[in-house]
Amino acid sequence: MKAMRSLRLRLFSFLLALAAVVAAVVGSATYASVRTEADELFDYQLRQMALSLRDQGRIADDERSALANAEFDYVVQVWSIDGVQLYSSLPGRQTALLPARAVLGFSNVEVDGHTWRVFGAATPLRVVQVGQPLAVRRRLAAEAAGRSVLPVLVAAPAVALAMWWLVGLSLAPLARVAEAARRRGAAALDPLPTAALPSEMQPLVDAFNALLGRLSAAFDAERAFIADAAHELRTPLTALRLQIGLVRDAPDAPAREAALARLRAGVERAVHLVEQLLALARAEPGAGAAQATIDLALVARQALADAEPLAAAQGAQIRLDAPEALPMQGDAAALRSLLRNLVDNALKHGRRDGEAGARVALTLRSAAEGAVLEVDDAGTGIAAAEREHAFERFRRGDTSRSEGSGLGLAIVQAVARQHGGSVELGSSAEGGLRVTVRLPRR
Repeated sequence: MKAMRSLRLRLFSFLLALAAVVAAVVGSATYASVRTEADELFDYQLRQMALSLRDQGRIADDERSALANAEFDYVVQVWSIDGVQLYSSLPGRQTALLPARAVLGFSNVEVDGHTWRVFGAATPLRVVQVGQPLAVRRRLAAEAAGRSVLPVLVAAPAVALAMWWLVGLSLAPLARVAEAARRRGAAALDPLPTAALPSEMQPLVDAFNALLGRLSAAFDAERAFIADAAHELRTPLTALRLQIGLVRDAPDAPAREAALARLRAGVERAVHLVEQLLALARAEPGAGAAQATIDLALVARQALADAEPLAAAQGAQIRLDAPEALPMQGDAAALRSLLRNLVDNALKHGRRDGEAGARVALTLRSAAEGAVLEVDDAGTGIAAAEREHAFERFRRGDTSRSEGSGLGLAIVQAVARQHGGSVELGSSAEGGLRVTVRLPRR
């Protein structure tokens, strides 16, 4: 099995089989052609010999001795017009070998269990027959045909070696690319060389280099994410350690209760940050979304139900405008996280100074390309120059009134991209920020 996985051996085997078939066909055709030509040549010799003897008045002595040679493959017999044998080239034979009733022209005659090829020619006074055993003709024709095919058989090993070398030479660029990849370390994600590559290999190497580029970008993003996450986690953990010390050193019960309240709030912030980090990791490119048929309108209502306690505590108003049902393909948990982050951000930042609570409007509608989700608030919004940076991880707006992880919009964008959608930031009719999410139906 291992040998058959070799591309060079497979190509060589296919080429060798093809060459063998071609050689067999050509050899067979050549063999048959040479045998046919040899038969025609022997027939020509029979005819010329018979006609030559027919036109002579008599057979000369030197011709008699030549025709009587034991190595001579032909038999010559001359008959009178009344059927009397006048001459036979077989020395010492008194009876006729060929039949006395001759067929003029070519014929095949059975003599003593052997087939002879005979040509008969006649004059007004005599009949001349010249015959040759078919076995002799076939042997001589096979020998001639074999000599014509012999060069092909002799050249076959050299052709096979040449094919093996040419296949190896053709696959040399693939071997060079494989060797270049083999010499690399785990952290080497530079593109493989593409110089002098065959056109058949270029798409494979280009696709592999594109994969290396995506891996390099993903690793860089992961390293940056880990560095940022470590930095962000250091602050709440340091604060928790200090608050634990304050609880321990509290002089009385009221001070201890206040310190415990701050400690509890710090723990909640740390838990929220960890949950946001996990949500972002699940929404990263390559994590994959659990595709299923879901009702996006139902998911939106569930996300608003999750946000109701926070909205009630802040005195905020949330309005939902959505159809009864909006089916689509997607991951319900990931899209619920997207909606919850949008609503939480609007509740945190959607209130102006002097107002009792935020005003948030969530609109969900069907579109030709899929679903469109809009979240509007009445806050101060995000300046146009800052919107392109708003999706960066751990980025918090300067006007934030409450502490946050800085991951909400990053999670929203990651989930939208995971579903093949997009996110846009604009200005709301309420005067604050409008976040528009477009999701394809499939």
